[in-house]
Amino acid sequence: MKQDRQKMNENEEQIYRSIQNDPYISQQELAEIVGLSRPAVANLISGLMRKGWILGKGYILNEENRIICIGGANVDRKFYLKEAVQLGTSNPVHSTQGAGGVARNVAENLGRLGRKTVLMTVAGMDADWEAIKRASERYMDLDYVATFSGMATGSYTAVLEENGNLHVALADMDAYDELTPEVLAKNEALLVNAGAIVADLNCPQETICYLKAMSNEAGVPLILVPVSSPKMQRLPENLDGVSWLICNRDESETYLKMKIETETDWKLAAQKWLDLGIQNVVVTNGKDGAIAGNAEEGILYEPAIVVRNIQDVTGAGDAFCSAVIHAWLSGRSLRDIVRAGSINAAKTLMSESTVRQDLSAAKLKQELEELK
Repeated sequence: MKQDRQKMNENEEQIYRSIQNDPYISQQELAEIVGLSRPAVANLISGLMRKGWILGKGYILNEENRIICIGGANVDRKFYLKEAVQLGTSNPVHSTQGAGGVARNVAENLGRLGRKTVLMTVAGMDADWEAIKRASERYMDLDYVATFSGMATGSYTAVLEENGNLHVALADMDAYDELTPEVLAKNEALLVNAGAIVADLNCPQETICYLKAMSNEAGVPLILVPVSSPKMQRLPENLDGVSWLICNRDESETYLKMKIETETDWKLAAQKWLDLGIQNVVVTNGKDGAIAGNAEEGILYEPAIVVRNIQDVTGAGDAFCSAVIHAWLSGRSLRDIVRAGSINAAKTLMSESTVRQDLSAAKLKQELEELK
């Protein structure tokens, strides 16, 4: 045994001994032995590889179905107004801080649902990234995050009204200009062997185009999640082969250059997305529900789940996307896929957390069965 290896902590030693006994043990089995989540075990194994204790044999062969989430990972700062806002003066609030960002939120939701997830993003070497890392590492593999000195980690600041609705939001997303094809190409072997790739439109357009070309060639499903209407211009001109687009009414209106005022308009928008080459599409419209479509099951409408006690709207859209992805990968029908998204979004609206803390695959399955 080489003397220059770094010392193992208690959890690392338990994992190391278990792998010694069974070199082909799965990460889920290790998670049950140690009493941690599977993503947390993946991070510990990566630490053992960096320390030189594991060379990477046996168990790593069972990693092809990982979901790679690419895009934003921010510090979320939320300010809750205690009374009606008054412009031009100080307003009393109470505040919270946590980890957010579309790709990161989707990765945490999927990690809580038992999916093997990897986050690819860029961040500064600062306290904000360390806070995000601490909040995220239990649910996703963070080994492929690129950090840069002299860069500020992305941040999102939301001012929320007494009823939980968003009053104004401020986003510092300059860091994601560095999420270039060159940065991602360093991990192309991981990408081409992924079970699916989820990319948000914090990524530059050239990066989205790179991911589309690479995923099409490798046969890896690509799921695109817009961030806002202005960023719809980052979609590739050619959308052939994109597995999923999960967007809202405003984003569809912006890209398709049309008004969605009736259900007929709404269904027409979904059809236009399919005509552009998207294989599966969902167009959400807040409390009015969602319309989804694909070539096999047609276009359908699913009403929203009524939430009377909204705690916080932040993260609800990401929760919807995550449950849609999970249900699709589980082989569910289009109707059940959209219902799963609606359930997870509704439960997240009722939570003060950006990602609801009670989420699990068993819980979501139970909630879906209860809705029928």
